[in-house]
Order: sequence, then structure tokens, then C-alpha cells
Amino acid sequence: MTHAIDSVRAYHERTKHHFQRYAAGPHGLDWATQPDPFRTYAGSRQTPLPLLPESSPIRQVKYTDLYGGSIAPQALDLTHIAALLELAFGLSAWKQYGDNRWALRCNPSSGNLHPTEAYVVAQGCAGLNDGVHHYVSRDHVLEQRCALNGAALPAGGFLVGLSAIHWREAWKYGERAFRYCQHDAGHALAATRYAAAVLGWRVRLLDDWADAEIAALLGLDRAEDFGEAEREHPDLLLWVETRAVSDQRSAVSSQRSAVSDQRSAISAQSLHAAAGQWSGRANVLSPEHKHDWPVIEEVAEASRKPRTEAGAWQPPALPAPLPSTCPAGALELIKQRRSAQEFDGVTSISNGAFYRMLDLTLPRANVPPWDAIAWPPRIHLALFVHRIEGLMPGVYFLLRNDGVETRMRAELSNEFQWEKVAGCPAHLKLYRVVAADTRNAARALSCHQDIAADSAFSLGMLAEYDRALEAGPWAYRQLFWEAGMLGQVLYLEAEAAGVRGTGIGCFFDDGVHDLLGIEGRWLQSLYHFTVGGALSDERLQTLPPYAHLQGR
Repeated sequence: MTHAIDSVRAYHERTKHHFQRYAAGPHGLDWATQPDPFRTYAGSRQTPLPLLPESSPIRQVKYTDLYGGSIAPQALDLTHIAALLELAFGLSAWKQYGDNRWALRCNPSSGNLHPTEAYVVAQGCAGLNDGVHHYVSRDHVLEQRCALNGAALPAGGFLVGLSAIHWREAWKYGERAFRYCQHDAGHALAATRYAAAVLGWRVRLLDDWADAEIAALLGLDRAEDFGEAEREHPDLLLWVETRAVSDQRSAVSSQRSAVSDQRSAISAQSLHAAAGQWSGRANVLSPEHKHDWPVIEEVAEASRKPRTEAGAWQPPALPAPLPSTCPAGALELIKQRRSAQEFDGVTSISNGAFYRMLDLTLPRANVPPWDAIAWPPRIHLALFVHRIEGLMPGVYFLLRNDGVETRMRAELSNEFQWEKVAGCPAHLKLYRVVAADTRNAARALSCHQDIAADSAFSLGMLAEYDRALEAGPWAYRQLFWEAGMLGQVLYLEAEAAGVRGTGIGCFFDDGVHDLLGIEGRWLQSLYHFTVGGALSDERLQTLPPYAHLQGR
């Protein structure tokens, strides 16, 4: 355990960007070896999935309903599993410039490289064979990798598994790619939870499972099925609960009890025993790899998760989420989410919309996406406020859990003022620590990118790094998952507020720490994000996501 934690710490230090140099990566992009963005398994049985029809009642669900509305659960059948996959992992559009054409997806990804692969493990689902299936977003199909013979899953739900192909990110980003793969897993986790909410379903991370068990369940440990193809590493496993909450129990206790009951009924051993013959061979994504980054496999091995006790943390009672005036449907908003490429440098956000965005980063029982995980918040937000109506420009902090303020004050600069923001809702632990124009600092720290300064605000996500690693080296990955979930919340809330967000993976780690007065390793910056008025590149043509499937 100690050696593995040391390896994780060494990787984190090694892959920091510095003002004097960047983390190791390729010198330029080798377009001839650009990875195929779509993994397929040749020879597997395919199940074409229906797209959401215009008449579907799911289209009537408002975005604001996801945070407290009463959404009737849809039936567990092929149509609704297809809807979840379409909203969580499906294509949202194609972009074209000249002869170049590329797909956008509902789940965001660093560099639009999409290392995350999604699997469905289902039994008793009308229209779908019992078994382990791989999802191909380009074709909106499920590829059956393995049949399940005999009862292995409880009724009223199914499993979604996520894996990562590290090479897809490493092709562009080199050694820092492992970080980005974990960000993407967090975004995908949250995207799954939001998609399930549209269907009236709930999601829970099965955080007791070992990586080896997930790999065996999804067939990722089958070397014969990969050959020369790039391997997939197990990330996480989700239980999607499709049954309605009982009226006889409170909503909170019902969800916790239902998930606990189902978790205890899901056995890696029984699923393995029920597995039939495997089929399908993975495609090779790049004809060759001109650069190898052994440290990625080293940290992946060091951070592998064994079987552990299931998390049991429950969030504190908070007021209902602050109101939103967004009239959009949930499906519409999820599909319109984009990563901004440039901001106009003038758009402001109302303080009400800003507080709402921050409020949705706080975990609440039965509120997505945070009810999918069972650990206390370990990431706090250092905010560079540029243009928020009613707020002075400056550096602000949002503390996301109780009992951390004293330690945070001790870890950060002793010159910070820690002034509670007047008019801010009392349950938001939002403090202004410096009043100043921070645009130049935000730009410089985010690898000199204008998007951090031309927005309404940008932020750095500060993780309780040392404390998290006390649980084990695999917590390193979970910190990035939490950061990705935060990013997904901000993406959707930005769209709901009529603006746009984008994640920033390139920043000068220790430069952030120096500015904030961070000296030890109790806090580490893991991810940056920015929100503002986006500019569109009119040279790009936007095409429908699945026009190529018409007539299928």
C-alpha cells in the first residue's frame, strides 16, 4: 500500500505543468496515428437501438424537474436503455470544416478524444438478450460480448460499466493523459446519473467492487479478444435502479435502503458463474504508437482498486436547490451542451445564476448527480470572479463540506481576508479572500489561455489530496471523478443560465498553489473550469447526430 501511494504521488508530481516546462508529451500531433474514436468488437452480435421518438413523454421532462420534480420511472426495456445511452454517451452533433468531420457527444471529453467506453449488463430487459453488451455511440448499437445463463442480477435494474483506453488521451497529451481519463470517467458518471434522472431512474456507484472484478465482468481481462488492439482499463461500475420509490418510506431512506438491498444482491461470483461464451474481437485504434508513456501504466497499476467496504456516507440536510428560470427540457439541454472554445470577454452572469451554479455543486440526498456516490466532498472551489453582477471581482472560495474551514484557512495564504459574501444564501460557504482584477492571473495560471480571463468566472478545483489518499491509492482516481462530476454540473448549469462552460485540463499546478499560498500536499489543484458568453465559429457546419442512421 505504501509503495503504491508513493507511486501515485510520484506520478502526480511528475505530470505537473510548470511555467518553465510542460509535462512530458509528444512534440506535435501525429495525425497519421490519430486513434479511432470508436471501439468496436468484430464478430459480436449487434442490437440496433431505437432513437428517442418525437412523441416520447421523456421529451416533456423539464431540466429543472431533475432536481426535485416527480418523474415517473420508465419501464426497463430496450427503448429506455437506449434512451439512457443516447443521453449519457450518444452523439449530440457532427461538426464539419472543409473535408474534416468529427462527432460531438453528450459526455464531454478532454480534447474530444473520448477514452471512456460504456457497457451494459442486463437481465430480464424486454427486447435485449441477457448478457454483457458494449455500446457503440457512432452506430447507436449494443454489441453482445457475452450471454448470461441463469439469474445473476436482481430485478428492477441493470449495470453500466465504464472503462478507459488510456492511449486515446496519451496520443495527444502524453504522460498527463491518465489524469484526463479520470476526469472523463467522472463526467461520464454524472452524465449517466442525469440521463437516468430524465427516465425517473436512480444510479449508485458500486464502490465496493474491485477493478479486477469489473474487468472480469466486462471481459476486459480477456487478452485473446484484444490481440494487438489497445487495452481497456476498468474504471467503475454503476447500478441503475429502475423501480419506483415506495410510498411507505421517506424518499431518502428508500433510496439508501433500495440501493443497499440491490448491492448486496449483486455478486461478482454469480455474474462470473453465469457468463456464457464470449464473442467479438477489439479493433486496433492506431496503426502504430510512436510514443510510449510507461508511467501511465505504472500509475494505473498502483491505483488499482481492491474490493473494499461499500461507502455509507450520507449528505447533510440542506435547503432545496436554489430556483432556476430555465424553461428548457432536460433532453434539449443535455444535447445542446458544448465546450466553449472562446468567450466574448463582456458577458456578465447575475449573482442569482452564479449562486445557483455553486449550490448545485453541493451534495443532497436524491438530487443528481451527487446521490450516485457515497463519500463526503473532498474538492473545494477557488473562484476567479470577473463579471458577476453584484460581486466585486476577486478571488473567492466555496467550501463544499462542513468542518473544513479552519484547516483551509491554515493551508492557504495568511493574507486572505475570508469575508462572507453579503446577500449570498446562508448555506453556501462562499468567501471573498481577495478583491482585485484577477483576469491576468487566471489567464496565466491556465497555461496562458484567454478562456480563463474572458469568461464571467473561472475556477480551480482544490482537492483534499493527502486526506483522500489515506483511504488508499485508488482514491487518487476518485478525486478526479469528483472533479469531473463538478465539471458536468457546471456544464449543464451554464447552459441553463444561457451561457456556456468548458473544462481546462492545462494549468500550472504549483503556480496555482503559489498564488493561493498552498505549501504542503494537503491541497492540490486537479482541474480548472470556466463559464461565460461563448463565441461561435461560423466557419463550422453543425450536422444532426444520427442522420446517417435514417432508414436503418
